[in-house]
Formats: sequence, C-alpha cells, structure tokens
Amino acid sequence: MTGGWLPPEWAPQAAVLLTWPHTHGDWADTLHQTESEFVAFAAAIAAREPLIVACHDAEHRSHVASCLRGAGVPPARVTLAIAPSDDVWVRDHGPLTVMRDGRPVALDFRFNGWGGKYRSELDDAVTATLAAQGALGGLTLEALPWVLEGGNIEVDGEGTLLVTRPCLMSATRNEPAAAEAMLAALPTLFGVDRVLWVDRGDVLGDDTDGHIDTLARFCDPHTLAFTCADPADREQHAALDGLQGQLAALRRSDGAPYRLVPLPVPAPIHDADGRRLPANYANFLIVNGAVLVPVYDDPNDRVALDRLAGCFPGRDIVAVPARAIVGQNGSLHCASMQIPAAP
Repeated sequence: MTGGWLPPEWAPQAAVLLTWPHTHGDWADTLHQTESEFVAFAAAIAAREPLIVACHDAEHRSHVASCLRGAGVPPARVTLAIAPSDDVWVRDHGPLTVMRDGRPVALDFRFNGWGGKYRSELDDAVTATLAAQGALGGLTLEALPWVLEGGNIEVDGEGTLLVTRPCLMSATRNEPAAAEAMLAALPTLFGVDRVLWVDRGDVLGDDTDGHIDTLARFCDPHTLAFTCADPADREQHAALDGLQGQLAALRRSDGAPYRLVPLPVPAPIHDADGRRLPANYANFLIVNGAVLVPVYDDPNDRVALDRLAGCFPGRDIVAVPARAIVGQNGSLHCASMQIPAAP
C-alpha cells in the first residue's frame, strides 16, 4: 500500500467541493430556504478559492449556475459537474485527498449512509463520477474497500489522527476484521503515527453516531475547539458528559496537554416533528484566509465567533447562516470537502 500525507484543513487549498441540494431527496419541502444558505456558503468559498459543485443532472446544473450568478459569483471561479446524489453531505461521500511525492491523490473510501441508516448508492459513486469527468482537477483516484467518513477524522498535520470510536469501529460500517485492517492501514494512508480516540459525547440529533467534526476540532497542532453545553441545557449537557474531561486527558506528541477552547451550543432548534436538531459551532470549515462558521440566529453565535477568532489569528471569521441546512442533521463542515493544494 502506497503511503501518503493528509494535510490539515488549514493547509493551502486548491478548491472546495459541494454537493448541491435538489428536489429528489429530503430537501424538497425546505429547498428555498436551504438553497439561499447554500448560495451564501458557496459565495463565501468562491471569494477565497475555486469551487466545485456536484449537480444532480443537466437541468439542475443550469439552475445552480443561475443561483450563483445571481449572487455575483464569477463563473470562472466555479466548476459545475453532473454527479447524481442522494444527499448533500459530501464530507462523508467525497474524496479524502492526500499528498504523495508532492502530488495530490484522491482516496475514495466507500460510503454506506452512516451504517445503513439512509440510501447511499448515488452518494457512494459521486467521487468516481466527478473524477471521470475531470472535475477534480485531474486528481489521481484510488478506490479503497472500507467505509470511512471524512466527518469522523481530524488531523493536526504533525502525525496525529483524532477520531471517535463509535464511528470508526462501527460494525454497521465495516465487518470487524475489515475495521481492524482499515485501522492498521490509516497510518500509511494518512501519514500519521498515532491515533487519539474519543468515545464520550454526542450532539443531540446527530445521526452519524458521533462524528468528531461535531465534537472537537483541531485549530492548530496545539489547540482543540470543542462543543460544550451550558448546564442549564440539561439534555444536551448530559449528552456531552465526559467529553471535556476526555479531551483534557489527551496529550500532544510532545507530552503537553492541548489548549481547549469551549464552543457554546445554541438554544434548542427543533424540526416540524419536535425532534431536536444537531446545531453546533464545531462544524466550521477552514478555507484559504478564513473560517466559515455556521450561525443559527442565536445569541451564542457571537460567543462562538469571538472564541474562534482567538483560535485563528490572521484569518477572517465569517458567519454563514445554517439554520435551514441543519434541518437535515448537518452543517457547513458536513456539507463541504476541501481539496488541498499541491506544494
């Protein structure tokens, strides 16, 4: 197996990939509101780097082009490709791009709808479909036999991989022997020499079994921003019980503890059926020169933005509305995938 190095999200990026919402999935009833947030998200990305958008079909591609033009996004900044999808969560069905000998290689892990919870056949094919069209900039594509979701991996660029155990070792994703084989391969594939495990804490409403990108995020090799509910929010506080303590017990490769930055939780947001949605601020996206942070029209938006500003000196902190996007259980990071730039 050929080795590689998975750059941290703050490394220079060549582009960001989105899978655009459409009426053929779960977004039909809220598409207008969701699409307005996707447009704002896309515009914020395209202002800083190229954007690649997976569209469902030719008609959908024309519609997306019109939406982006209307928002003033220069067409030259956007690649619109056709890749039918089940849903928008490209963090989990998109490529994980590693560097090999100074060249980017897109790893295409399998995606099975977070352990068979949802249909996923189209999503599982999105990366290969885009690569076949050259929409990924001519990246070499390597298909892998294991299920692995990008929302459950964080790297610091210095040899550390941070993951949650319930997702990575889930028997509904990989058979036990396959999971062990994948775990053994990750150091070579990603260029890491140690794995830090998180097995405490859940954001209420999350249906991924606890992706790390809703719980704790590397901001640099020494800093972790993490989701921390106010004790007054008893339900969410109880669900996150133990997370902060577990993160405090983790050590950097030099033996020092991490700097921990707590991110608040917005007031509960519920769907039409009364189910609490997994709104959180840890699901931010780092892009060239900026951090795009989901906001929910909540007083804690300002708190989260200010705390993240302290984590990312020299980067713009950009608030992006995500109240409609979270209606289908994800936020900005879940709905995007960066493609790192070659050195």
